Amino acid sequence: MQAAPVRATAIPSFTTALRAVESLLMGGGQRTARRNAWTSVLEDRRRAKDRFEAERVLQQALAARRS
Repeated sequence: MQAAPVRATAIPSFTTALRAVESLLMGGGQRTARRNAWTSVLEDRRRAKDRFEAERVLQQALAARRS
């Protein structure tokens, strides 16, 4: 008895494909370091956005107090 043919219906996302290539080209330690670095970049961006928003709110409060 033969197994039924399997058809791939889902195309992997770009991220999934990139991680697959990354796993082939790099060792586990370097991959972890790269992910940690990217996580740090995203966290820095989030903090910068929060700082910008806080500064905007403080400037609006100061302007309202002056008027």
